[in-house]
Amino acid sequence: MKQRELGKSGLIVSQIGFGCMSLSGGYGGPTEKNAAIKVIRTAYESGVTFFDTAEVYGLRANEELVGEALAPFRDKITLASKLGFDLDNYPNLNSRPEHIKKVVEQCLTRLRTDVIDLFYQHRVDPNTPIEDTAGALKDLIQEGKIKHYGLSEANVDNLRRAHAVHPVAALQSEYSLWTRDREADVIPVCEELGIGFVPWSPIGMGYLTGKITPASTFVTDGSDLRAEFPRFTPDAMRANQPFLDLLNGIAARKNATPVQIALAWLMAQKPWIIPIPGTTKLAHLQENNGAVDVSLDLNDLQQIRTALASIQVQGARMSKKYLDSCED
Repeated sequence: MKQRELGKSGLIVSQIGFGCMSLSGGYGGPTEKNAAIKVIRTAYESGVTFFDTAEVYGLRANEELVGEALAPFRDKITLASKLGFDLDNYPNLNSRPEHIKKVVEQCLTRLRTDVIDLFYQHRVDPNTPIEDTAGALKDLIQEGKIKHYGLSEANVDNLRRAHAVHPVAALQSEYSLWTRDREADVIPVCEELGIGFVPWSPIGMGYLTGKITPASTFVTDGSDLRAEFPRFTPDAMRANQPFLDLLNGIAARKNATPVQIALAWLMAQKPWIIPIPGTTKLAHLQENNGAVDVSLDLNDLQQIRTALASIQVQGARMSKKYLDSCED
């Protein structure tokens, strides 16, 4: 597995990370504990050294799972987690300094570690000035409880303001072939300021695998977020077929899979972009990691750029209640 630096943070991580969220639900029910631990440890054995979790995933359960799975090689990996929700009053946000300093202790305990390598603010709290939040995270760095901090789904203004208080190591936002909003604003600022970019949902919440079709159904008990996301209605999925046609065509030529092309495309955008695909299955983990061996040349990238210019994505990326907590 090749490595990359997250911006100019000094954090050297595997070129592809591992997003642990889905092991505790989000796109279906939680994975059985021993099976989930095996996936995480197999990711490490295959060369992944960058693991991403959050206190809100599984309402604290994911951090506990990740902490147990990574304990045997904690000192050999980069561990990222996130705070920013008030879990006792979910989905309310809370990034007040006193809350941050209380939550970090709980996260450290669940993660079985004495320091978190990268601690993100999960969502910008409109009731707390970003300077106060960044200041609290700076204090945690000085206290040795976190090594770096980042922001997630933050806009350019908050990114610049936070960075002025203490350098932001990484920004995490949704980014993939069919979600490219950040190319126009945040990514250029990340390049300017030396901030790494971590795309979550780099294969479109599974859609870019080509295995989700207009006939697919999603459970509506709240365990699969896609059941209420506009982009996953049958009509939207039919309208978005051109994305799959594009990926399939290039994959066939490159002797790769559509997933590998989607991930390789992201990594080809900037050398400081590190996608964090997640999966519950070992075969998919192997497929994801195989993207590092897929080379897209200038002609490939131009073909993709030209095709994307003529494709209009159908449907919002999330439902309104989730978009309201993001800074679009």
